[in-house]
This record gives sequence, structure tokens and C-alpha cells, in this order.
Amino acid sequence: MNSPYQWYQTGNTFYRALLTEIGKAKESVLLETYIFDAGYPGDDIHDALLTALRRGVKVKVLLDAFGSMDLPSDYWSAVIIAGGEVAFFNPLSLSRIALRNHRKLLVCDNKVAFVSGFNISSSETGDGITHGWRDLGLRLNGMVVHDLTSSFERMFRVAQFRHRRLPRLRLRRPRFLNRTQDKPLPVLLASGPGGLDNTIKLILQRDLQHARSIRIISAYFLPTRRIRNILIHAARLGRDVKIITAGKTDVAIARYAGRALYRRLLKAGVTIFEYNAQILHTKLIVADTMVYVGSANLDTRSLSINYELLVRIRDGNLAQEAHEIFQDYLPHCRKIDPATWGQARGWWEKLLERISHFLLARLDFILASRQISKMR
Repeated sequence: MNSPYQWYQTGNTFYRALLTEIGKAKESVLLETYIFDAGYPGDDIHDALLTALRRGVKVKVLLDAFGSMDLPSDYWSAVIIAGGEVAFFNPLSLSRIALRNHRKLLVCDNKVAFVSGFNISSSETGDGITHGWRDLGLRLNGMVVHDLTSSFERMFRVAQFRHRRLPRLRLRRPRFLNRTQDKPLPVLLASGPGGLDNTIKLILQRDLQHARSIRIISAYFLPTRRIRNILIHAARLGRDVKIITAGKTDVAIARYAGRALYRRLLKAGVTIFEYNAQILHTKLIVADTMVYVGSANLDTRSLSINYELLVRIRDGNLAQEAHEIFQDYLPHCRKIDPATWGQARGWWEKLLERISHFLLARLDFILASRQISKMR
């Protein structure tokens, strides 16, 4: 029996797979992303969507208004004229600019879906080793695809923020099977501003608490205090906790903020690596045989502010593949040495770490919370 899952570890293979599925679609194509840039691969995807429309396929595109703000104003005109629907999530307004849709999703014919960290951008067209960002995507089918379709449609309906009240996703509660069963169904997890409909934190915390082996790859690493304490406690109990985060990054302040947390984690026995070959953009969590993949970083913004999605899959074979992916990153990483980390940076760098941590873990959350409160 063929696996319902397929990993994509480079941008070019991922975008080719998207184009293939769009080209095969007979009924519908739903595309949701944070960043959509003109050029390659965006123009190819645009043309594939236009071709799909001309053969009678329903096409909907949902882009974040901030993340995709660089697109020409008439970029989607041909798609709209051909009958496609295009929406920009949360049109730019200073009063709610902090509330962004960071999700990345493609669903074709309500049968096949792709979840990933990949934006539609030329930045991610390389192999992540010699050039281009390092990222990860997963193709899947089965019942969770129906949930992904429903989730997309809800996000599309509230995209314009026409009412003052903060849009809520109202997702179905996750359908958990008994933890002892071998093949539970994949489950869609979502987060929204201020913890609205946020199943990610609650369920991730539970899985991490019970796990004996934890692998995390997070481009922007700034977990909540609760999750940090779980990781520290697990490491102190002798459990195997390893984290890869960004050495090279497109957001320097995020790297500094994450480094502010290293000392306590290292002291507890957590192993930390920084990926240095290219900019890291991957989001992957493995807790024993549980795999989390999707758009959410393990940081404050993804867990408490952005609209995000992850798919949670309990599958031993998939988890083994995820472990192998983790191992593939290690030759391109620098291992952080607990014995020398305290002396490895000067006072100025340590000050930057503290300031960055305050700005991203505290101030960003406070400002977003104020915008959230005004919309309730």
C-alpha cells in the first residue's frame, strides 16, 4: 500500500509538485499563502491556475495583505476575469496590522493537500544547502484534507475583516483516537490571535510532556515559558531533546531573541544546533511517533498572534522519516557548546539578545493584544 504522505525538502521539487497537482485538478484548487511574489515560481503557479480555470476548475486564492504587498495591483486581473476568486487577508490598516495569516496550504479537488513552510517566492527555489532557503513541505491525502478544505473556506470568508469583531475560525475539535492505537487519523490544528481557537499550544504541550524523544526544527525559535519548561524538564529526566534553529536568518532580531533562551536549555541538557548553510525556514516537530508539520514556528507570534495551521500525525514510519530529515540537517549545523556558550558572545551581543527577547516575546505580544482587544 502506498504511503499517504510525501516529503518535499527543496523548493524546486515542492513547486513542481504543486504545479503537477494544479495541472491534474478537475474540480477545485484552493491556494493559501503568506507571501506570493511575482517571478518564478509565482508566475508559473499563476499561469497554471489560469489554465485550470479555462478548463472549468474552481479556483480560489487567499494571500496575506502584508506578506504579499509587493505584488503588482493588476497581478491577478486575468485570473479574476476568468472566474477565479482572489482575496487578500486583513487589508492593511494600522489598527490591526499585527494580525496576519501566516498559513501555507494547497488543496486540489478536496483529495490532495500540501502543508508546508514554503511561501511562493524565488527565495526558496534552491536546495537550502548551496543556495536558497532550507524549508520543508508535506503532501497528504485522507480525511484531514476535508478539514483543510473547510478551514480554507472559513478563512476565505472572513478575509476582508469587514466587521469590527475579530474573525474566529470555529474549527471542529480535533478528533483524537486512543493514544494506544497504532494509526490515529491525522488532525488539523490551528491557532489564531490571542489564543482564539488555539489547539496548537494545548496539544503540543501534552505531546511534549509525554515524549521520550523530541526533535524540533524551528526557523524562529521563541517558545512560550510553558513549552520551555517542558523541554527543560524532559532533558533533566534524561530524555533525548534536540533542537535545530537558525544560524543564518532573514530576521536577525528573531535569532537574537532565541539565543537569549539557550543558557537554561543547555544547562538542563537540551542539545541545540544552529543551521548555517543557508537561511533556515523549516518548521518540524517530532515527539516520539507524533509528527507536526505546517506553517507555525515555535515562537510567540505563531503560537499566540498569527493565524497558523499544523497537521499532527501519529505514524511510526513518518516519524522515522522525519528523524532522518533532522539528521540530514546536522552536517550543515554548528552545535552549541554548553561549556563555552557563556563566553562565546560579548556584552553587546548579550544585550542585543535581551532587548530582542523583550521586543518579540513581550512588546510584540502586548501591541498585538491591544489590537485584538479593540476588535472583540
